[in-house]
Order: sequence, then structure tokens, then C-alpha cells
Amino acid sequence: MGAGKSCSFFDFNWKSQRWNLLFLVGAVIGGLLAANFLSTNQVPAISEETVAQLKSMGFESAGAAFAPTELFGKLSIKNVLILAVAGLLIGFGTRYAGGCTSGHAISGLSNLQWPSLVAVIGFFIGGLTMVHVLFPLIF
Repeated sequence: MGAGKSCSFFDFNWKSQRWNLLFLVGAVIGGLLAANFLSTNQVPAISEETVAQLKSMGFESAGAAFAPTELFGKLSIKNVLILAVAGLLIGFGTRYAGGCTSGHAISGLSNLQWPSLVAVIGFFIGGLTMVHVLFPLIF
């Protein structure tokens, strides 16, 4: 999107890294196949207190559906924007942190890497901020 012209961090040569796009397409196709053909539609068991809190936030499908139908059941403009922005932020964070949350938490911490510890602490703080501050504001 042009950020690579002003910041070398974002200068990425897609032509030499085409496998990344193939990986993305495979992840999307795999997700669609898994959701439509491999899913047993089991509802995870969550506590009644959590169900009550989610219902108070407007998630009436809490405890009755695997994924909140309020987000994934109908594709409104708000839902598509929320999911698109969330995906962009996850992609940016993964690129910026030099890896994903699982990679830093499992491989990085087991190798006693200081940057992974900093990244995992940042992920944890970001998750807490999202759940306790931003999530109630959005919904």
C-alpha cells in the first residue's frame, strides 16, 4: 500500500515471496473446507456466568452456537469492517513482532529469547486491553 517507500521495514518483495500468497489462499480454502465439511457443529461448554455476560453485551447466541452468529451469521457492513480491521491488525502485529503469538510463546520462550518475552508480554497486555476496554465499547 506504499508504506515501503517511506519505511524500509515495510519494503517487501512479493515476487520473490510468492509462496506467502499461496499459503494465504490455502489457509482460506482450508478454513472453508473445515467449516463446511469437517465441522460437527459442537457447542463448547462455557460457564453460565460467561453466557450471562455475553448475553448482556448483545450476544444472544452465547452458549447455543460455536461462533457468535451476531458476528458470523449475517454479513453486515459493521461485521465485515470489524473482521477486516481485526485481520489487518493481526497481520501487522505478526509482521511487526517478527512472528505469531504461538511462535514467540512456545519456541521463543523455550529458547530464552528476550524479544519473545517482550512480545508475549505485549500480546498479553493487548489481549487484556481488548477484552476489558475495547470489546465493551464496540459491542
